[in-house]
Amino acid sequence: MSQPATKQRILDAAEQLFAEGGFHHTSLRAITTKAGVNLAAVNYHFGNKEALVEAIFERRLCPLNTARRQQLDAVRDRARAEGRAPGIEEILRAFIEPTLAFRDAGPGARAFISLVGRALSEPDGVVRGTFIHHMQPLFAYLLELTRVALPQLSPQRTFWRLFFALSAIGHTICLLDKPLPWPPGVTPLQDSEALLAEILPFLTAGMEVKE
Repeated sequence: MSQPATKQRILDAAEQLFAEGGFHHTSLRAITTKAGVNLAAVNYHFGNKEALVEAIFERRLCPLNTARRQQLDAVRDRARAEGRAPGIEEILRAFIEPTLAFRDAGPGARAFISLVGRALSEPDGVVRGTFIHHMQPLFAYLLELTRVALPQLSPQRTFWRLFFALSAIGHTICLLDKPLPWPPGVTPLQDSEALLAEILPFLTAGMEVKE
């Protein structure tokens, strides 16, 4: 087996097991067993579990954030060319659309989404810290654009509204594939376009409420 193939097998196995059982409850032995490799291969490619988490986020989140940044740049540039401020709906759309496209990319992407859900909801500083480290620059840029779009809001209120919006997006996407007790007449929004059509007006309205 080639070194790139071995590395990918380890990442795939670790990603799934971390998503299912959490970082601290997943042993390197479990990862090597699932990946069909020995411990020396993990040590050679990554060194330890913390470095393995970092590699998982670099593999998944860095390309996703690049796509988000490109769409946000396009919103900013289009608004400048038209002599106006960017709209909050187009800003949110630029952030959400790549996220939903990533979710639809396959089972590995959905395992990563579950891992992010764990990072945000469980007392696991390693995974959460890695996630925040990779998200902080993009969040700062997103907040900057949001302040331009909503100049009537105070910096405090702009921050918290954006925080609430991103939390709603993340929570919703993490729960979509979970078996929930849907009430009669309600079905999960598995289709990305249908989800976007529901969540985007809701978030936009919340962001635009006057102080």
